[in-house]
Amino acid sequence: MFSSQTYIHRREVLMKTMGRQGLLLFLSNGEYPINFEDNTYPFRQDSTFLYYFGIQQPHIAAIVDLDENRTVIFGDEMTMDALVWMGRQETLQAKCERAGVTEMRSYAELAHYVATAMTTQRNIHYLPPYQPANKILLGELLQLSIADFQPSIPFIQAVVAQREIKEDQEISEIEKALTITNAMHLTAMRLAKPGVKEYEIAAAIQQVAAQENCRLAYPSIVTVNGGILHNHYLGNTLQSGQLLLNDSGCETPSGYASDLTRTFPVDAKFTPEQRELYQVVLAAFEGAKSKLKAGVAFKDVHLHAALILSQGLIDFGLMKGRAEDAVQAHAHTLFFQCGLGHLMGLDVHDMEDLGEQYVGYTPQQPKETQLFGLKSLRLGKALKTGHVLTIEPGIYFIPELIERWQAEKKHSDFIQYDKLNAYKSFGGIRIEDNFRIEDHGFQHLGPELIRTVEEIENVKLQ
Repeated sequence: MFSSQTYIHRREVLMKTMGRQGLLLFLSNGEYPINFEDNTYPFRQDSTFLYYFGIQQPHIAAIVDLDENRTVIFGDEMTMDALVWMGRQETLQAKCERAGVTEMRSYAELAHYVATAMTTQRNIHYLPPYQPANKILLGELLQLSIADFQPSIPFIQAVVAQREIKEDQEISEIEKALTITNAMHLTAMRLAKPGVKEYEIAAAIQQVAAQENCRLAYPSIVTVNGGILHNHYLGNTLQSGQLLLNDSGCETPSGYASDLTRTFPVDAKFTPEQRELYQVVLAAFEGAKSKLKAGVAFKDVHLHAALILSQGLIDFGLMKGRAEDAVQAHAHTLFFQCGLGHLMGLDVHDMEDLGEQYVGYTPQQPKETQLFGLKSLRLGKALKTGHVLTIEPGIYFIPELIERWQAEKKHSDFIQYDKLNAYKSFGGIRIEDNFRIEDHGFQHLGPELIRTVEEIENVKLQ
């Protein structure tokens, strides 16, 4: 938790942006059962609630009353029964004081406060809920069906405008996460050998995070089937000649995430084909990185990476023609189906719950395409100083997609299908690091994790 002044200042900025009209309603996340009431999923606080209040406690709410210039937190102290089972803990009142909030009311009073505001026809601004329980609660508070929700666009835009620009103390938290994640990835590289199970490596990765009092920022992707973009199956046994893709990150106790990916051989060295394709992805990574600075549209950075990937695949013999023409025709999306990166912070995909059209795009730079590949680009707008984002180019061989395109003779002017069939089981390669945007360039966040062929092979040979 940061200083109380941090949260007071953040709320003051928000109030100034929103003006003096209505209420801002914040709902915390809750604790929800896995299979019976007392066996719950691990609690994770709503990120926007964390940003403005910093309180890690379920089943509370807050109202910023714009008209009356007051902030109220609604929640209950522990009952005696809870104390018996869970022991003495910091009081909610103390947490409120650390958040710079002086007014606290019981949770039961939330409904009355909202109902009174509705009676006097005051505006109640709320964000789009994503947890089912909060959807039900919000419907009850506002006397609306879920289908009739109309989250406040000005509220969403105000939150995005604040949260997308990272403070120095936020950068420090992200770099703490990255330092730990660096160790997670080096551990995976050293453990990966023929005969080892994917889940053994995933367990070791999680242990590194847990030893530093951190949790995983998202379920780790540790797979020899790197062509599956979000593969959470961990049952494969590593075999000689395979590549292992490790996409994993951790989250600090304050909620800030990291997100790194490395791809490396199960053996001590890359095969010649693996090495050459890895160098193509690395060139795209370095080329995209070089374009990062304030004012540049991230969509243009994405297309620049696609151009480098296409040229590399032409040189390798899996594509043909001019790289510029291939990218314009979107032929490269057979190999690069996803976006180049996303914003990152309190969420590994920062603020994705608020809506991609508000977070990754703007009314002036809208997302206007459903084209395969570009439709998966979460971030397209002009970069700003203080943005934190990922760069993660990749080459992915998806057998089912290759077979469909080949049957349709899709982009046959650019795809060497006769040579491609031999690579259906290749898997995939992704390289991913995290960056802070600056006026004239970027800051590479955290200790730089090894990524060249030579560096990786040196670690594998140890």
